[in-house]
Amino acid sequence: MIDEIQVENLALIREAALEPARGLTVLTGETGAGKTALLSALKLLMGARADKDSVRDGEDALAVSGRFFGIAALGDGQDDAVADDLVVSRRVTSDGRSRVSIDGRMASVGELARVVAPTIDLCGQHEHQRLMRPASHVRMLDAWAGEAVADALAAYEAAFSQADAAAAELARIREAGASTSAKLDEARFVLQRIDAVSPREGEYEELAADLARVEHAETLAMAANAAHGALASEGGAVDALGVAVSALDAAARHDGKLGEYADALREAGYVLEDIARETRDYRDSVEFDPEVLSQQQERMAALQGLLRAHGPRMEDVLACREEAADLVSLVDDAAERERVAQQAVDRAEQTLADAASVLDAARADAAPRFAAAVTQHMGRLEMGGAQLVCSIQALDRSAWTKTGASSVEFLFRPGSGMQARPLARIASGGEVSRVMLAIKVVLGESDDVDTLVFDEVDAGVGGSTAVALADVLADLARTHQVLVVTHLAQVAVRGHAHYVVRKVDGASGMPETELRRLSAQDRPAEIARMLSGDATDASLAHAREMIEAVQG
Repeated sequence: MIDEIQVENLALIREAALEPARGLTVLTGETGAGKTALLSALKLLMGARADKDSVRDGEDALAVSGRFFGIAALGDGQDDAVADDLVVSRRVTSDGRSRVSIDGRMASVGELARVVAPTIDLCGQHEHQRLMRPASHVRMLDAWAGEAVADALAAYEAAFSQADAAAAELARIREAGASTSAKLDEARFVLQRIDAVSPREGEYEELAADLARVEHAETLAMAANAAHGALASEGGAVDALGVAVSALDAAARHDGKLGEYADALREAGYVLEDIARETRDYRDSVEFDPEVLSQQQERMAALQGLLRAHGPRMEDVLACREEAADLVSLVDDAAERERVAQQAVDRAEQTLADAASVLDAARADAAPRFAAAVTQHMGRLEMGGAQLVCSIQALDRSAWTKTGASSVEFLFRPGSGMQARPLARIASGGEVSRVMLAIKVVLGESDDVDTLVFDEVDAGVGGSTAVALADVLADLARTHQVLVVTHLAQVAVRGHAHYVVRKVDGASGMPETELRRLSAQDRPAEIARMLSGDATDASLAHAREMIEAVQG
């Protein structure tokens, strides 16, 4: 959901800020005042391609920033998490370079498209409207149908994944069975070579530690003996510490502090005695056996040979052995393995077919009810008897996807008895917008898009249709954040926030687009202008009546 958008040096806009309401926000103004530039700013934040010609004349760059809340923020290699707010900015220079930041860190345009775009629907701009993409229709139908389809879809997705995995395993076995003799000979050689050494996990590290001790046995024994002598020999550290303790004990009766020192040294003496005993035992345990050393060195050489050939880690050697053994086994037992894999594929395909039938049935049950509900709202918009038809067509098995075994597409029937055609073939942007409006009202809170932006939704609309359009937009604003560019006073009075867009002369004489949020006192004048082209006494009175009627 959009919290705020700030725009600088975009087309005629020198500086503008938009803070939409949570419900319905209306943007009004004369044609050519710059409302399209505001939509362009929003598109840039959604990851649209940047156009250097959009930079205001005489400026080095345009800048657009937005604060959003309740959408997923990208983490550094972590799963996305819903953020309290997300700050996005984009800068486009006059030479066409584009820079993006998300929450203060550098990002790509692709990340904008991933993070921001899915939360906003631009309705009326064909190149941005998901309604024009049939792939989105099945998600809308499923969202509206709720658990009735969700459970069937989850079962189908699980079965589809299992069928894919079973088919991949069968293909792998067949590929291995068709391996060339050279590949098979190489696998047998690798297996024989590694098995001849028969390494075990962790052995290399253990042997390296043992060799370090055996190869330096004399040095280790001499060090332990020297340490033991320094500690335990006559006049050594233990004896010297005993002398110190005795001296302090003798004088402690005159100053208790010396007694504390004596106790501390006595504790240290216990530690020294333990170390002296342990260094003696270590010295006595050191053995040097040339035959054992030779065996360990030979073993290390064999392991290092495997590491050079198949490493660099012993885990890589063991993985290589498993891969070679698997290939040899696949070839040796090819017929049996293929038979078992084919049976697994057959079972998975049957499970998938059953799940597809259940999913198709759930969607077939929901589709006409969804279409009827949308058509009812299209009737509210007085669309001349037009209908939405939800078409479900079975696909060949090769065309099945994780979304289902049938295609789902919304078709538009302009009138009774006329042929239903894909929505993408509708010429009127306003008509497409009103169909989308009806769909969004039906989806309600089950819609996965937070913000809807309508442009051209009131194209060619007037009279009672204008009132109906305003009512439907008001209904939609109960479950969505809705922004509407409108020329209809009936729509404008329903806005929770009302912005007016005007073209004014800037300080330098260059025209500028001014965006201003209207106060309650200023609003009647703009509504009056929309009604009659000017704020006359009659139009002002009518405007105030319309506003009071909505507020009442």
